[in-house]
Amino acid sequence: MNVSTSDSGYNKMFMLDRLTVGIFFAIESYSGSIPKMENQVTLAKRAEALGFAALWFRDVPLHDPNFGDVGQIYDPWVYLGYIAAQTSSIALATGSIVFPLSHPILLAKAAASVDTLSGGRLVLGIASGDRPVEYPSFGIDFSTRGERFRETLRYFKEILGNSFPSIDSPLGDLKGVDLLPKPYHEHIPILITGHSQQSLEWIAKNGDGWITYPRNLKDQEDMVSKWRQLTQDAPDGFKPFSQSLYIDLVEGPNTPPEPIHLGFRSGRNHLIEFLGASREAGVNHVVLNLKYGTRPVEDVLEEVGQEVLPFFPS
Repeated sequence: MNVSTSDSGYNKMFMLDRLTVGIFFAIESYSGSIPKMENQVTLAKRAEALGFAALWFRDVPLHDPNFGDVGQIYDPWVYLGYIAAQTSSIALATGSIVFPLSHPILLAKAAASVDTLSGGRLVLGIASGDRPVEYPSFGIDFSTRGERFRETLRYFKEILGNSFPSIDSPLGDLKGVDLLPKPYHEHIPILITGHSQQSLEWIAKNGDGWITYPRNLKDQEDMVSKWRQLTQDAPDGFKPFSQSLYIDLVEGPNTPPEPIHLGFRSGRNHLIEFLGASREAGVNHVVLNLKYGTRPVEDVLEEVGQEVLPFFPS
Protein backbone atom coordinates (compact mmCIF):
# COMPACT_ATOMS: atom_id res chain seq x y z
CA MET A 1 0.00 0.00 0.00
CA ASN A 2 1.12 3.53 -0.70
CA VAL A 3 -0.65 6.19 1.32
CA SER A 4 1.98 8.85 1.79
CA THR A 5 0.08 12.04 2.50
CA SER A 6 -0.68 13.19 6.02
CA ASP A 7 -4.27 14.15 5.19
CA SER A 8 -5.40 10.58 4.42
CA GLY A 9 -7.86 8.82 6.68
CA TYR A 10 -5.39 5.96 7.08
CA ASN A 11 -2.65 8.25 8.44
CA LYS A 12 -5.16 9.90 10.76
CA MET A 13 -5.82 6.50 12.32
CA PHE A 14 -2.61 4.51 12.15
CA MET A 15 1.02 4.75 13.17
CA LEU A 16 3.40 2.08 14.47
CA ASP A 17 3.52 1.93 18.30
CA ARG A 18 0.62 4.39 18.58
CA LEU A 19 -3.05 3.87 19.42
CA THR A 20 -5.92 6.10 18.31
CA VAL A 21 -9.62 6.01 19.13
CA GLY A 22 -12.66 6.09 16.87
CA ILE A 23 -16.40 5.88 17.44
CA PHE A 24 -19.23 3.94 15.81
CA PHE A 25 -22.47 5.31 14.49
CA ALA A 26 -25.03 5.35 15.94
CA ILE A 27 -23.42 7.73 18.43
CA GLU A 28 -26.06 6.99 21.05
CA SER A 29 -27.14 4.44 23.63
CA TYR A 30 -30.29 2.49 22.90
CA SER A 31 -32.14 -0.68 23.86
CA GLY A 32 -33.37 -3.12 21.28
CA SER A 33 -32.23 -3.23 17.67
CA ILE A 34 -33.02 0.19 16.24
CA PRO A 35 -31.37 3.51 17.20
CA LYS A 36 -33.17 6.84 16.94
CA MET A 37 -30.33 8.47 14.95
CA GLU A 38 -30.95 11.90 16.49
CA ASN A 39 -28.36 14.72 16.46
CA GLN A 40 -25.82 12.53 14.70
CA VAL A 41 -24.30 15.32 12.61
CA THR A 42 -23.82 17.50 15.70
CA LEU A 43 -22.21 14.59 17.55
CA ALA A 44 -20.01 13.67 14.59
CA LYS A 45 -18.75 17.25 14.33
CA ARG A 46 -18.06 17.30 18.06
CA ALA A 47 -16.17 14.01 17.82
CA GLU A 48 -14.01 15.52 15.09
CA ALA A 49 -13.36 18.67 17.15
CA LEU A 50 -12.46 16.60 20.23
CA GLY A 51 -9.82 14.66 18.32
CA PHE A 52 -11.37 11.27 17.65
CA ALA A 53 -9.45 9.67 14.79
CA ALA A 54 -12.37 8.11 12.91
CA LEU A 55 -16.11 7.83 12.50
CA TRP A 56 -17.19 4.25 11.79
CA PHE A 57 -20.10 3.10 9.62
CA ARG A 58 -21.69 -0.36 9.62
CA ASP A 59 -23.31 -2.22 6.73
CA VAL A 60 -26.50 -4.03 7.77
CA PRO A 61 -28.67 -4.53 4.66
CA LEU A 62 -31.70 -6.07 6.40
CA HIS A 63 -33.30 -6.00 9.85
CA ASP A 64 -33.04 -9.46 11.37
CA PRO A 65 -34.93 -9.35 14.71
CA ASN A 66 -32.96 -12.37 15.90
CA PHE A 67 -29.61 -10.59 15.55
CA GLY A 68 -30.32 -7.60 17.76
CA ASP A 69 -28.74 -4.56 16.10
CA VAL A 70 -29.21 -2.79 12.77
CA GLY A 71 -26.30 -0.36 13.12
CA GLN A 72 -26.87 3.16 11.84
CA ILE A 73 -29.93 2.10 9.73
CA TYR A 74 -28.94 3.94 6.55
CA ASP A 75 -27.23 2.64 3.46
CA PRO A 76 -23.53 3.00 4.38
CA TRP A 77 -22.49 4.67 1.10
CA VAL A 78 -25.26 7.26 1.28
CA TYR A 79 -24.49 7.95 4.94
CA LEU A 80 -20.73 8.13 4.29
CA GLY A 81 -21.34 10.78 1.65
CA TYR A 82 -23.70 12.68 3.93
CA ILE A 83 -21.30 12.72 6.89
CA ALA A 84 -18.31 13.45 4.66
CA ALA A 85 -20.03 16.66 3.60
CA GLN A 86 -20.52 17.68 7.26
CA THR A 87 -16.92 17.03 8.39
CA SER A 88 -13.48 18.00 7.13
CA SER A 89 -10.60 15.94 8.52
CA ILE A 90 -11.75 12.94 10.56
CA ALA A 91 -11.25 9.52 8.94
CA LEU A 92 -14.34 7.75 7.59
CA ALA A 93 -14.08 4.01 8.28
CA THR A 94 -16.41 1.11 7.59
CA GLY A 95 -16.85 -1.75 9.98
CA SER A 96 -17.65 -3.47 7.75
CA ILE A 97 -18.99 -3.55 4.19
CA VAL A 98 -20.35 -7.04 3.41
CA PHE A 99 -18.40 -7.63 0.21
CA PRO A 100 -20.02 -10.84 -1.12
CA LEU A 101 -23.48 -9.23 -1.23
CA SER A 102 -22.55 -6.58 -3.83
CA HIS A 103 -20.93 -6.59 -7.24
CA PRO A 104 -17.31 -5.33 -7.19
CA ILE A 105 -18.01 -2.68 -9.86
CA LEU A 106 -20.70 -1.10 -7.68
CA LEU A 107 -18.51 -1.39 -4.60
CA ALA A 108 -15.57 0.24 -6.39
CA LYS A 109 -17.71 3.05 -7.80
CA ALA A 110 -19.18 3.85 -4.39
CA ALA A 111 -15.89 3.58 -2.48
CA ALA A 112 -13.90 5.69 -4.94
CA SER A 113 -16.65 8.31 -5.00
CA VAL A 114 -16.70 8.66 -1.21
CA ASP A 115 -12.90 8.64 -1.08
CA THR A 116 -12.53 11.33 -3.73
CA LEU A 117 -15.31 13.57 -2.42
CA SER A 118 -13.91 13.37 1.13
CA GLY A 119 -10.32 14.11 0.10
CA GLY A 120 -8.95 10.62 0.74
CA ARG A 121 -10.50 10.01 4.14
CA LEU A 122 -12.03 6.57 3.48
CA VAL A 123 -10.63 3.49 5.26
CA LEU A 124 -12.54 0.48 4.01
CA GLY A 125 -13.25 -2.32 6.47
CA ILE A 126 -14.73 -5.33 4.68
CA ALA A 127 -16.20 -8.68 5.77
CA SER A 128 -17.79 -11.84 4.42
CA GLY A 129 -20.97 -11.33 6.47
CA ASP A 130 -22.32 -13.21 9.50
CA ARG A 131 -26.10 -13.10 8.99
CA PRO A 132 -27.22 -16.20 7.06
CA VAL A 133 -30.74 -14.81 6.55
CA GLU A 134 -29.43 -12.07 4.24
CA TYR A 135 -27.88 -14.33 1.63
CA PRO A 136 -31.02 -16.03 0.24
CA SER A 137 -32.61 -12.58 -0.05
CA PHE A 138 -29.84 -11.65 -2.49
CA GLY A 139 -29.99 -14.96 -4.30
CA ILE A 140 -26.52 -15.95 -3.05
CA ASP A 141 -25.53 -19.20 -1.38
CA PHE A 142 -24.27 -18.46 2.15
CA SER A 143 -21.83 -21.38 1.98
CA THR A 144 -19.98 -19.74 -0.93
CA ARG A 145 -19.35 -16.45 0.83
CA GLY A 146 -15.65 -17.11 1.48
CA GLU A 147 -14.86 -17.80 -2.17
CA ARG A 148 -17.07 -14.92 -3.31
CA PHE A 149 -15.35 -12.60 -0.80
CA ARG A 150 -11.92 -13.39 -2.29
CA GLU A 151 -13.08 -12.94 -5.87
CA THR A 152 -14.95 -9.70 -5.11
CA LEU A 153 -11.86 -8.21 -3.47
CA ARG A 154 -9.62 -9.28 -6.37
CA TYR A 155 -11.98 -7.67 -8.92
CA PHE A 156 -12.38 -4.57 -6.73
CA LYS A 157 -8.61 -4.03 -6.55
CA GLU A 158 -8.11 -4.64 -10.27
CA ILE A 159 -10.71 -2.13 -11.40
CA LEU A 160 -9.59 0.60 -8.99
CA GLY A 161 -5.85 0.06 -9.40
CA ASN A 162 -5.64 0.02 -13.19
CA SER A 163 -6.84 1.99 -16.20
CA PHE A 164 -8.95 -0.04 -18.62
CA PRO A 165 -8.12 -3.38 -16.97
CA SER A 166 -8.97 -6.69 -18.59
CA ILE A 167 -10.77 -8.80 -15.99
CA ASP A 168 -12.02 -12.37 -16.43
CA SER A 169 -14.11 -13.39 -13.45
CA PRO A 170 -17.07 -15.57 -12.44
CA LEU A 171 -18.57 -12.24 -11.36
CA GLY A 172 -18.33 -10.82 -14.88
CA ASP A 173 -15.84 -10.06 -17.65
CA LEU A 174 -14.64 -6.50 -18.13
CA LYS A 175 -12.89 -5.32 -21.30
CA GLY A 176 -12.57 -2.04 -23.16
CA VAL A 177 -14.14 0.11 -20.43
CA ASP A 178 -12.89 1.79 -17.28
CA LEU A 179 -14.28 2.87 -13.92
CA LEU A 180 -14.11 6.45 -12.67
CA PRO A 181 -13.26 8.04 -10.35
CA LYS A 182 -10.05 6.42 -9.16
CA PRO A 183 -9.11 6.71 -5.44
CA TYR A 184 -7.95 10.09 -4.18
CA HIS A 185 -4.54 8.77 -3.09
CA GLU A 186 -4.37 6.00 -5.76
CA HIS A 187 -5.30 3.33 -3.19
CA ILE A 188 -8.15 2.80 -0.73
CA PRO A 189 -6.84 1.09 2.44
CA ILE A 190 -8.54 -2.27 3.04
CA LEU A 191 -9.06 -3.65 6.57
CA ILE A 192 -10.32 -7.23 6.73
CA THR A 193 -12.69 -8.05 9.58
CA GLY A 194 -12.39 -11.18 11.68
CA HIS A 195 -11.34 -14.04 9.44
CA SER A 196 -14.00 -13.54 6.74
CA GLN A 197 -13.69 -17.27 5.95
CA GLN A 198 -9.97 -16.84 5.16
CA SER A 199 -6.69 -17.87 6.75
CA LEU A 200 -4.76 -15.26 8.68
CA GLU A 201 -1.91 -15.71 6.19
CA TRP A 202 -4.26 -14.73 3.35
CA ILE A 203 -5.53 -11.73 5.31
CA ALA A 204 -1.98 -10.55 6.01
CA LYS A 205 -1.12 -10.79 2.33
CA ASN A 206 -4.27 -9.27 0.84
CA GLY A 207 -5.37 -6.72 3.44
CA ASP A 208 -3.80 -3.45 4.56
CA GLY A 209 -4.86 -4.13 8.14
CA TRP A 210 -6.96 -6.36 10.39
CA ILE A 211 -10.05 -5.69 12.55
CA THR A 212 -11.02 -8.04 15.40
CA TYR A 213 -13.32 -8.14 18.40
CA PRO A 214 -11.91 -7.41 21.89
CA ARG A 215 -10.30 -10.22 23.87
CA ASN A 216 -8.47 -10.48 27.17
CA LEU A 217 -5.06 -8.84 27.09
CA LYS A 218 -3.09 -12.10 26.95
CA ASP A 219 -5.01 -13.38 23.93
CA GLN A 220 -4.78 -9.92 22.41
CA GLU A 221 -0.99 -9.89 22.77
CA ASP A 222 -0.74 -13.32 21.17
CA MET A 223 -2.92 -12.27 18.22
CA VAL A 224 -0.99 -9.06 17.62
CA SER A 225 2.31 -10.91 17.86
CA LYS A 226 1.24 -13.40 15.21
CA TRP A 227 -0.08 -10.57 13.03
CA ARG A 228 3.23 -8.71 13.28
CA GLN A 229 5.12 -11.83 12.28
CA LEU A 230 2.94 -12.31 9.23
CA THR A 231 3.15 -8.66 8.13
CA GLN A 232 6.79 -7.82 8.91
CA ASP A 233 7.68 -7.94 5.22
CA ALA A 234 5.00 -5.42 4.19
CA PRO A 235 6.36 -2.71 1.83
CA ASP A 236 6.31 -0.07 4.57
CA GLY A 237 7.00 -2.60 7.33
CA PHE A 238 3.65 -2.09 9.02
CA LYS A 239 0.04 -3.17 8.76
CA PRO A 240 -2.25 -1.95 11.56
CA PHE A 241 -4.26 -3.99 14.07
CA SER A 242 -7.68 -2.62 15.10
CA GLN A 243 -10.49 -3.77 17.36
CA SER A 244 -13.94 -2.73 18.51
CA LEU A 245 -14.99 -2.14 22.12
CA TYR A 246 -18.39 -1.59 23.74
CA ILE A 247 -18.24 0.72 26.76
CA ASP A 248 -20.61 2.09 29.36
CA LEU A 249 -18.62 4.96 30.88
CA VAL A 250 -20.02 5.77 34.31
CA GLU A 251 -19.55 9.04 36.21
CA GLY A 252 -17.11 7.93 38.89
CA PRO A 253 -13.65 7.99 37.25
CA ASN A 254 -12.29 5.25 39.54
CA THR A 255 -15.22 2.84 39.16
CA PRO A 256 -13.81 -0.65 38.54
CA PRO A 257 -14.85 -2.61 35.44
CA GLU A 258 -17.82 -4.93 35.07
CA PRO A 259 -18.24 -6.99 31.89
CA ILE A 260 -20.88 -6.13 29.28
CA HIS A 261 -21.31 -7.55 25.78
CA LEU A 262 -17.94 -7.28 24.03
CA GLY A 263 -16.68 -4.71 26.50
CA PHE A 264 -17.08 -3.28 29.98
CA ARG A 265 -18.80 -0.77 32.23
CA SER A 266 -16.32 1.35 34.18
CA GLY A 267 -15.02 4.78 35.04
CA ARG A 268 -12.63 6.56 32.69
CA ASN A 269 -9.48 5.54 34.55
CA HIS A 270 -10.00 1.88 33.71
CA LEU A 271 -10.69 2.84 30.09
CA ILE A 272 -7.39 4.73 30.00
CA GLU A 273 -5.59 1.75 31.55
CA PHE A 274 -7.19 -0.68 29.09
CA LEU A 275 -6.31 1.46 26.08
CA GLY A 276 -2.77 1.91 27.38
CA ALA A 277 -2.34 -1.84 27.84
CA SER A 278 -3.78 -2.40 24.37
CA ARG A 279 -1.26 0.02 22.93
CA GLU A 280 1.54 -1.82 24.70
CA ALA A 281 0.19 -5.06 23.22
CA GLY A 282 0.46 -3.52 19.75
CA VAL A 283 -3.12 -2.46 19.03
CA ASN A 284 -3.20 0.59 16.75
CA HIS A 285 -6.85 1.65 16.85
CA VAL A 286 -9.86 0.98 19.09
CA VAL A 287 -13.34 1.93 17.92
CA LEU A 288 -15.84 2.59 20.71
CA ASN A 289 -19.50 1.60 20.57
CA LEU A 290 -21.81 3.39 23.03
CA LYS A 291 -24.94 1.27 22.47
CA TYR A 292 -25.06 -0.05 26.05
CA GLY A 293 -24.35 3.27 27.75
CA THR A 294 -26.42 4.49 30.70
CA ARG A 295 -25.42 8.17 30.63
CA PRO A 296 -26.30 10.90 28.11
CA VAL A 297 -24.14 10.26 25.08
CA GLU A 298 -23.12 13.92 24.89
CA ASP A 299 -21.57 13.67 28.35
CA VAL A 300 -19.72 10.46 27.51
CA LEU A 301 -18.39 11.85 24.23
CA GLU A 302 -17.17 14.96 26.01
CA GLU A 303 -15.50 13.04 28.84
CA VAL A 304 -13.69 10.68 26.47
CA GLY A 305 -12.60 13.61 24.33
CA GLN A 306 -11.41 15.79 27.19
CA GLU A 307 -10.00 13.19 29.60
CA VAL A 308 -9.05 10.11 27.56
CA LEU A 309 -8.02 11.17 24.06
CA PRO A 310 -5.10 13.36 25.22
CA PHE A 311 -3.35 10.08 26.09
CA PHE A 312 -4.08 8.68 22.61
CA PRO A 313 -3.89 11.52 20.09
CA SER A 314 -4.56 10.99 16.40
